Amino acid sequence: MGSSAIVTSAGGGGGVGWWRWFWHSSNGGGKSSNSTSKNGSHNHEACVLSSAFAYFLFSFVVLGSIGNLYARFMLTPNARTGITALGCQEDNEGSWALGVFYGDSPFSLKPIEAMNVWKDKSAAWPVANPVITCASVSDAGFPSNFVADPFLYAQGEILYLFYETKNSITMQGDIGVARSIDKGATWKQLGIALDEDWHLSYPYVFEYNGNIYMMPEGSANGDLRLYRAIDFPLKWTLHKVIMKKPLVDSFMIPREGKFWLFGSDHTGIGTKKNGQLEIWHSSSPLGPWKPHKKNPIYNTDKSMGARNGGRPFVYKGNLYRIGQDCGQTYGHRIRVFRVEVLNTEEFKEVEVPFPSKEPAKGRNAWNGARNHHLDVQQLSSGQWIAVLDGDRVPSGDAVHRFILGSASVVAVAGLVMLVGLLLGAVKCLVPLSWCPHSMEKRSDTFLTWERPNLFSSKLRLFCSRLNRAGLILRARIRPNTCTGIFVLLVTIVGAVMLMCTGVKYIYGGSGAEEPYLLDGHYSQFTLLTMTYDARLWNLKMYIKHYSRCSSVREIVVVWNKGIPPQPGDFDSAVPVRIRVEKNNSLNNRFKVDPLIKTRAVLELDDDIMMTCDDIERGFKVWREHPDRIVGFYPRLINSSPLKYRGEKHARKHNGYNMILTGAAFVDAKVAFERYWTAEAEAGRALVDSYFNCEDVLMNYLYANASSSSVVEYVKPAWAVDTSKLSGVAISRNTQAHYGVRSNCLTKFAGMYGGLTHRKAEFSSRKDGWDV
Repeated sequence: MGSSAIVTSAGGGGGVGWWRWFWHSSNGGGKSSNSTSKNGSHNHEACVLSSAFAYFLFSFVVLGSIGNLYARFMLTPNARTGITALGCQEDNEGSWALGVFYGDSPFSLKPIEAMNVWKDKSAAWPVANPVITCASVSDAGFPSNFVADPFLYAQGEILYLFYETKNSITMQGDIGVARSIDKGATWKQLGIALDEDWHLSYPYVFEYNGNIYMMPEGSANGDLRLYRAIDFPLKWTLHKVIMKKPLVDSFMIPREGKFWLFGSDHTGIGTKKNGQLEIWHSSSPLGPWKPHKKNPIYNTDKSMGARNGGRPFVYKGNLYRIGQDCGQTYGHRIRVFRVEVLNTEEFKEVEVPFPSKEPAKGRNAWNGARNHHLDVQQLSSGQWIAVLDGDRVPSGDAVHRFILGSASVVAVAGLVMLVGLLLGAVKCLVPLSWCPHSMEKRSDTFLTWERPNLFSSKLRLFCSRLNRAGLILRARIRPNTCTGIFVLLVTIVGAVMLMCTGVKYIYGGSGAEEPYLLDGHYSQFTLLTMTYDARLWNLKMYIKHYSRCSSVREIVVVWNKGIPPQPGDFDSAVPVRIRVEKNNSLNNRFKVDPLIKTRAVLELDDDIMMTCDDIERGFKVWREHPDRIVGFYPRLINSSPLKYRGEKHARKHNGYNMILTGAAFVDAKVAFERYWTAEAEAGRALVDSYFNCEDVLMNYLYANASSSSVVEYVKPAWAVDTSKLSGVAISRNTQAHYGVRSNCLTKFAGMYGGLTHRKAEFSSRKDGWDV
């Protein structure tokens, strides 16, 4: 099993032609091996290494190119663009954000978007959760990776929100504060209320004897401190260290003549992290504090809700405690308990149902993976308001993805090595120079050390067996046979798939296609499509995909012909409404619909598939220009006589003046009412006559109503027309379809004026999404 025997055996056998050519070229054009010197074995090994080097270089370039193309076309960018460079960096603790909820009771809470808050004519409604994110804090000048642990404090109609913000520079938790004068619809970031040399979180704020106090978690400092506001809400002073104990997520409440302090201490021997709870009592929030007789009250499984998850609340005379279920991941969800007995001798609570469920949109939802903190309070109006934190990824997601990505890359390297062995480009798994027994000259000292050394012997044996295994593999799976070719193809395909998987995990982010922040808030839109029975299979795929997009609130299906499906027939993360029409008309697409609850409507044909990120980018642009048609398919009408042509014509002339409404955002009220005016009656009749051109008519009506630009283009990363795969496309004959639309252009121009002077150039916006 010497090294020379291994090299000689590896050099024999068949191989791929170009590898043979490279091998002979490396040997100096086929010169006789007898002409080599006593160092010929080194020259031979150099040839082996040179062929292997070329192979690995070739593999690196090919697989690297494939990975780059995959990342470019298949991985959507992180939606947190436009944020300060120092804020919203990927954090292994998560990407926590804060949402607002309202209800008639703590047990009937609904998210802010369900209340149709903020019908401001200058922006889309409704305002949607989350209302505070790392982006809104960072944009205000306080770099943040995430925000969590929200606590409300009300002064009349003004709401203050205190929360943990992880400083992306110091990587430490600070206490931030924001203010709202419209019941939580919008928030102004006031700054950092408390910053210590150690991590702070869980800023429990309360009032006592005319003073406002804050009791944040500062367990990293080993104690529990009470701060008093000297200039609320931004200036605080240390009032008292109330306990020399590193309690986690603590709160205190008055109940039956005493003050009760609840918190968790994870430092004790045998303490179960996130499953422990202690209670202390005192006659004053300033202490002294005495432990409950049965401490620790809980020392149980971390999924049981022992760790506090926010401020307790009183409803109908009952006290309720909020706990964290950390079973699947840290902060997985909240659980609510009704306290039935609380005195110095006993404590008893029972869990009660709470209307909280995991969002069906998964990681595309801001709280799709977990929520672990709730503060619910009753306003002076009697309405209840709550703030909840949420995260779209589980704890440790960044490390988890890095490990999986690295494992995929290692597996790719193994498959590349395997293919090299089968092709003959790689002669051994371990280079011979790495094996101790391959060294030609060794000193007496080395030989003396080597003989009795067990590790050296095992290493020599391992190297020899490993290289021999490669030879055996090549002998059994010959690449010039059908079996060998099949094994090679399967291995190569596996390497490509693993490379893409590694790129996805390492560079693809959390996989969430997030919405885009605008003016400090998010919103939602209604997705509307028109179809009929022959395209039902396509509709099911369409709804399953788009219902998971972050900002989609509802999907409305305009059913033009055939027996309509039931909403329950679809796999949807949002409500689906089937609007059955009496007549099969394309005009039904723009019918006034008072049941639509959002200002924005995305008109999207059921045969167009694109990424949620493309949709979200289009929605952001429309919110910047709600008086325009914002879409993904541009056209340029500029000839005489007017002739309808595709996007290539528009790009050739670097401009567009029409956006097809088969994939476009419009203002539901403005667009639909405009389409059904008496002025548009002749145009609608023409649409029915041709069974075509409803989108062209909408463009002319918009242009006729404004002297400024009325269209905006957003370039999708990719878009697929699925109707071409089924043969149910409405416009299968492209030339005939374009001919009809050219006639429509001429007639609509006579009715509503021209479009030729409305040209907008590509790449005219600063966002770069219209290139």
